[in-house]
Amino acid sequence: MICQGFYSKSYSVEVYPLCLMLTDGRDESRTAIRLGKQASVRELYEKVCAMTGVAQEKAQIWDYFDKRKNGLLNPSSNNNLEESRLQMDQDILLEVDGSSSSQYAMSSSGNELALVPLEPSRSHVTIAGGPTLSNGHSTTSKFSLFPRISSEDDGGDSLSILRKEEKGGLAGLSNLGNTCFMNSALQCLAHTPPIVEYFLQDYSDDINRDNPLGMCGELAIAFGDLLKKLWSSGRNAVAPRTFKTKLARFAPQFSGYNQHDSQELLAFLLDGLHEDLNKVKRKPYIELKDSDSRPDDEVAEELWNYHKARNDSVIVNVCQGQYKSTLVCPVCGKISITFDPFMYLSVPLPSTLTRPMTVTVFYCDGSRLPMPYTVTVPKHGSCRDLITALGTACCLADDEVLLLAEVYDHKIFRYFENHLESLSAIKDDEHIVAYRLNQMPKRSGKAKLEILHGGKERAVQESVRGRDVKVFGTPFVTYVNTEPLSGTDIDAIISGFLSPLHRVHSPSNILSGNDNSHFADGPDDETSGSLSSPDAEIDDAADRELSFRMFLTDERGLNFKPLQSKSSVSPGIITRVLVEWNEGEHEKYDSSYLCDLPEVHKTSFSAKKTRQEAISLFSCLEAFLAEEPLGPDDMWFCPSCKEHRQANKKLDLWKLPDILVFHLKRFTYSRYLKNKIDTFVNFPIQDLDLRKYVKNNNGQSYVYELYAVSNHYGGLGGGHYTAYAKLIDDNKWYHFDDSHVSSVNESEIKNSAAYVLFYRIVRSETETKTAEMSSDMD
Repeated sequence: MICQGFYSKSYSVEVYPLCLMLTDGRDESRTAIRLGKQASVRELYEKVCAMTGVAQEKAQIWDYFDKRKNGLLNPSSNNNLEESRLQMDQDILLEVDGSSSSQYAMSSSGNELALVPLEPSRSHVTIAGGPTLSNGHSTTSKFSLFPRISSEDDGGDSLSILRKEEKGGLAGLSNLGNTCFMNSALQCLAHTPPIVEYFLQDYSDDINRDNPLGMCGELAIAFGDLLKKLWSSGRNAVAPRTFKTKLARFAPQFSGYNQHDSQELLAFLLDGLHEDLNKVKRKPYIELKDSDSRPDDEVAEELWNYHKARNDSVIVNVCQGQYKSTLVCPVCGKISITFDPFMYLSVPLPSTLTRPMTVTVFYCDGSRLPMPYTVTVPKHGSCRDLITALGTACCLADDEVLLLAEVYDHKIFRYFENHLESLSAIKDDEHIVAYRLNQMPKRSGKAKLEILHGGKERAVQESVRGRDVKVFGTPFVTYVNTEPLSGTDIDAIISGFLSPLHRVHSPSNILSGNDNSHFADGPDDETSGSLSSPDAEIDDAADRELSFRMFLTDERGLNFKPLQSKSSVSPGIITRVLVEWNEGEHEKYDSSYLCDLPEVHKTSFSAKKTRQEAISLFSCLEAFLAEEPLGPDDMWFCPSCKEHRQANKKLDLWKLPDILVFHLKRFTYSRYLKNKIDTFVNFPIQDLDLRKYVKNNNGQSYVYELYAVSNHYGGLGGGHYTAYAKLIDDNKWYHFDDSHVSSVNESEIKNSAAYVLFYRIVRSETETKTAEMSSDMD
């Protein structure tokens, strides 16, 4: 059992302890050592010395990551192995009697002039002086010298000199073991111009060590040190071990070596950096005022000022915007308007918001043939949404209603009478029908009558003797009064249902020379007369005054009672009647309309996901801003009704930040299925114009350009993350795949792997001056 976390402690069972590969410097032999990651360095010394027979006072154990001496582990230290930046399957080196070759060793970085002292001097916090960089160039010259940032990160030099032909910002990040998600997000932030400019300056005065919501400034320092190395190491890969250690300390969910979500890391990192750099040391208490029908401009500005009074950092200044949220009570019409800040926009892919559903509508008045309708409904909607869409499709009258039911094995399996029931309960391979009724019956005085269709020739006759019935087709369902029904009443109901199925040219009539080409209102007496049975028991059951041979049956379809014209049936909640179809019925009625119900949605396995119809980023944004009802688990408490209501919610953009991040919600989760949508989203690289989506009429131009993308390749629960980033001043794009960095054409940026999009605002000279003046005032 190990304890994780900084402020909120959590305990978990350590199934896989830390495995370290020990290299014995005396004979170069290698041995695996396993210890808990929260074991101390002192315990590591004890175990190594016990295994090798070396006295502790003569042993020196080095952090030997990447086959380089990165630091001597202190034998008297009580720091645990995780805090000492030791990773799974990492190398450590044992030397006896301190027989290291020299105080200095040549760096493996490849820089001719870079020397690395084995034990560089370290201070708790060192903010680099030196020249300030913009994204892609030095403010002084292309030949830049950066002092070693005091940090325990590997891959950077104590004294790193960029050669004239080298550019900053082109260093990769080593994969420490399934950390491609972290590398992807870090590269996007490391190429965000205002963030780069901020962290390459002295920001020590902004560190808030006393913020209870922060990380004592340690996360910001680790991120800043990592950023400086990325912009000072040329093209040499940097191993972000110190940052990973800090991240695991403050966010245990990212500890270990499992794959994670780059967007989830980004969300935590932006929030953590804000809290570590929040200039507000003591947050004032502010009592929010009611809008009291005041203008939106006034309320929004007031709430934004309240927010800035408690939150003031570079992250808020460049990454946070504001949206308007409107809730409307469906019962009393109460409207609630709030203005809330946001750090990024998680936009759904329209294909994930809706689903096509095919339902066959049966007309209970016999006015027309059964007709399948395919409608588009909200994926997480309710049966009410499906009924509404079907009603529109089939032109449902005001005095008509639809009764939804699932048909399974030619019987009614269940009814969907609770209109609030989620559509997620209906699977794509099920068969759903809707019975069109003249009016919705009251709860009392009405009962359901189900008409089942029995097999051919002697199937039902044999079932009377105790054998199974071969049921086929789709049942008819209607409502009847709870008063007793006669066989004649039921016969008339069946005739009405079957009237649209009446064949125009009956085969038997054509053979006999009687061609009655008309649409019959119901079956005639000749059909029942032709259904003579040789069995005396069945002959007694058949009533010559009825058009059909009918049997009263039970829910399981095991018992059958013949019905005659004068039979009296007292309807229960559900009354089931089976109609026997013999050769005569099949000649007179086209039963094919009762068979082969379409599935709710037929999936085409031949179609590849990547070949789906492309959607635009604008359609994703519009889906995000569209009005929708709250879910049953997210009810809103109406202050007027004093009850929780399933209100309708509408979002509008009000204020957009300089750095706008779009998170494409490619991963979908439901009770039954987890999935990744690989649909290609067409997003603009230049001139993303969002002015029409911003409701604040302040005259500002909200035009953006893309500068970074976090990509995800592969499926759910695995795959690989990379990043595209643009060096703004060079106007060139690069592909960051962990430690490998390569140039890429702009035309290759758009693909179906795009997951998180980073945009920067494009301002005119006048807007730039105004923004600079506003920043100086802040």
